[in-house]
Order: sequence, then C-alpha cells, then structure tokens
Amino acid sequence: MIKETLAQIEQIGKQTLVAIKEGVDLNAVNDVRVKILGKKGELTAVLKTMGKLSAEERPVIGAKANEIREAVEKAIAERIAELKAFHYENSIKKEAVDVTLPGKRFTLGKSHPMSIVLNELKDIFRFMGYTVVSGPEIEETKYVFDMLNTFEGHPARDEIDTFYINDNVVLRTQTSSVQIRTMLEKKPPIAIISPGRVYRRDEVDATHSPVFHQCEALVVDKGITFADLKGTLEAFMKRLYGSSVKLRFRPHHFPYTEPSAEVDLSCFKCNGTGCSMCKGEGWIEMLGAGIVHPQVLKNCGIDPEIYSGFAFGVGLERITMMRYEIDDLRLLYENDIRFLKQF
Repeated sequence: MIKETLAQIEQIGKQTLVAIKEGVDLNAVNDVRVKILGKKGELTAVLKTMGKLSAEERPVIGAKANEIREAVEKAIAERIAELKAFHYENSIKKEAVDVTLPGKRFTLGKSHPMSIVLNELKDIFRFMGYTVVSGPEIEETKYVFDMLNTFEGHPARDEIDTFYINDNVVLRTQTSSVQIRTMLEKKPPIAIISPGRVYRRDEVDATHSPVFHQCEALVVDKGITFADLKGTLEAFMKRLYGSSVKLRFRPHHFPYTEPSAEVDLSCFKCNGTGCSMCKGEGWIEMLGAGIVHPQVLKNCGIDPEIYSGFAFGVGLERITMMRYEIDDLRLLYENDIRFLKQF
C-alpha cells in the first residue's frame, strides 16, 4: 500500500512540474496549482487516504507529500517570475517611443467671433454697473407679448413671424421677456442686459436666420430720462467702435417704449463719407431703443409716477458683422475652420 502511494505521489509531482514549465501564462500556471494543491486537488486527494495507513507509514507518506508540495510551489513561483519578466519585456518593446520622431502638434481652438464680441459687450456693461441675466427660450406669450403691450392682432404675433408651441407658448422672439421677468421679481433700481438666442420665422439668407442672438438692456430707477439712454448708448458704441463714431436717433414706434427711436451709427469705415458698408449713406442702422412705456411698468407692479426707465435691443450678429466687415450671416454658423481661424 505504501509503495503504491509513494509511486502515485512521485508521478503527480513529475507531471505537475512538466505542466508548470509548459504554462504559457499566469492563468495556466494558476490552473495547475489549483488542480494539484487545491482543496479538491490530486495531491490533496492522495493525502486524504492517509487515514488508511498504519502509524509507521504515515510519516513516510507525509514527508514525501511535503517534499512534492514544496517542489511544486517553488516551480510555480519561478514560472510566475519568468512569465512576468517576459511580459514586462514585451510591453516595453511594444510601448517603446522613438524619441527621434517629431512630436504631435495639437491645434488650439479659438473663440468664435460672436463670442468675442459678446464677451466684450458684457465687459462694457458690467463696467457700467449692469448685471447679466438670462431666461427661458421657450416662453409664455404673456411675457413675450401681453405684458409688453403687444396684443392680439399685432403682426408680431402672427404665425408667419413666430414659432408657436401652442396658443400660449412660443419660442421667444426677443429677450424682452427676460426684462419682464426681472421687473416682476426685483424692484428698482434695475440695470441689466439680457443676451441670448431668439427665434423668428425668417428664411435663411445673407442677412436673416430663423435663429439668431439679441442683447437687450433695461434700466429702471427714479428720474431716468431719454438723456440717460442717449448717454449710455453713446458710451457703449464708442467703446465698441471707437471714440470718433456718432449716433443719430430717428423717431419710431415700439409698443413697449414711448417715445421710441431707431438708432443709427456713423459709418466707422468711411467716417460718414459713404462706402459699400453703409451703402453710400454714411450711417448704419444699429438698434431700437426708447423709454419704457408706463403701462409696461404697471404690468410689472412698478409705479410709473415714481419710476421710469429705458430699454434697447441690438442683434449680436449685426454687431459682429459690422465689427469684422462680414457680409454674409451664414458664415457665422457654418463652422468652417478656414473662416473662423481668422479671428
């Protein structure tokens, strides 16, 4: 019995050592370890039969089993070390970098021309004490039209001009809705600008888009007059286009301001002598402005007997096109790197 057991242990040891040496990776070597030394391993199974041996035979079998176990564990450790060294050397070869090759050039992005102008615009108004506010682009008609004196039947409310979600919700046609929300939430003094996307049903061409950007301003306080509006616009335009520009105010009508005006800017390219940019007139139409209508103040819970204010709105695309002499609005949206990298 003892001879058979010793021979069996010897055979297991020889086969195991060969299997370990032939193990191609760490998983294969680990499988051999489990197969031989695990709880259900072959060597473990042999040792479980020692109960059938006599007291004299057990130490002999135990010593031989320990000898085989130690040999197997040593062989496993050596094989694992070999495999790790082999994989490490291979990984170094695969990941080797030829330091003589030129480095990769990464192209740095640039700010979009509209972002450049918008950031400058924000800086100008923040310097004058204004706060930048925003509001929802999907807006209720009461904020876009009703509270701005733009009642049913007004052309601006027609489906030809406005994107309707339903009868009471639209894609905002102007950021004046942000002014209304601000006056409802905050009492004077108020000095804000509200830049953002707006939507109108225009066909895409060189000067129109159904999606564009506006920046509107609102000031409400005691004693605000048209002179404050003119002084603010003059300071704004001179910071934007240079100290030599002049402003011209022409009477106009907006339902939410009274009096209202269209504001022209003397052509900063030809200094008013006439050129292609101003179409030979010497003036460029820039924005609409006016004194906030008393009813609009009342709609927002502000007493027009105590407070007054002014508001104006300008198209961000228009300012950008004038600033950089861009003659086609679509260039701003096409993401052509050849165009954008000029800025």
